[in-house]
Amino acid sequence: MTHERHVPVLLERCVELLAPALAGPDAVVVDLTLGMGGHSEALLDRMPHLRVIGLDRDLEAIGLASERLARFGDRFTAVHAVYDEVLDVVRDVVGRPVQGVLGDLGVSSLQLDEAERGFAYSQDAPLDMRMDASTGITAAEVLNTYPEAEITRILRQYGEERFAARIARTVVAARAVAPLRRTGELVSIVRTAIPAAARTTGGNPAKRTFQALRIEVNAELEVLERTLPAAIEAIGIGGRLVVMSYQSLEDRLVKRALARGAVSSAPPDLPVEPETHRPYLELLTRGAELAPEAEIATNPRSASVRLRAAARVRVTPDHLRTVRWAA
Repeated sequence: MTHERHVPVLLERCVELLAPALAGPDAVVVDLTLGMGGHSEALLDRMPHLRVIGLDRDLEAIGLASERLARFGDRFTAVHAVYDEVLDVVRDVVGRPVQGVLGDLGVSSLQLDEAERGFAYSQDAPLDMRMDASTGITAAEVLNTYPEAEITRILRQYGEERFAARIARTVVAARAVAPLRRTGELVSIVRTAIPAAARTTGGNPAKRTFQALRIEVNAELEVLERTLPAAIEAIGIGGRLVVMSYQSLEDRLVKRALARGAVSSAPPDLPVEPETHRPYLELLTRGAELAPEAEIATNPRSASVRLRAAARVRVTPDHLRTVRWAA
């Protein structure tokens, strides 16, 4: 089965971080990125009272994970949604703040392993890269319709690609001859555009280009920026948020959102800190935690993970509104 190929990243650490918030009999965790359901399965297995709400924009993932987790009955609920809809999902499905939220960002194992989805630069496939294959613009449409300057910006900003302008120029020249349709064509274009000396280090030279296109196609950074405050507001006092990122742009957004909640917002010269200015989060990790070498050796996809976690320690006006609205 497909899910047997999937090895959840930092599984034990995620369970360890979430567990203290899940002791109550009515505990609920929202898995923002259900994927193949590995993290959700472990939580449901180890905590017999727990309920998990799993979100995913990928209908294929929803179907496979639902089949995998069917044995848990109504303790598991799958919702086809983008994770910035977390607050609406919590309102509609749970009706009250939850005790945990888990996010495993980036492209899923299912999407990487299914060649026809076009996420992997190592396999020739249609230039798609949509996490929800039922809607939205494809990578082919981006490459064939965006102006050269916009392609350059995407590659530079989302892929941190130093040869972005050269690659964009080569893309525009190639599409003038024939529309780009296959990932193999894009890999060849990148190899042609990048200087020979730069092709010998850092792995496949198309890696950053594929990352940038995937982020653009799925609006990943914009969605994540909306998701983080919504996820925090969906958590009750004592609840916990655990987020795993796989590239620096994502991790920077997570770091910023958690740091904002973990410091006082009061002016430094106030003699007494007002309650409304006190931190509403407590950081549970010192910086970003990495996967141990032993895990990286057995699960190479964990090599780039950066895990951050925080606990909710105080209500905010937004949170109070959420509680009143859910009551």
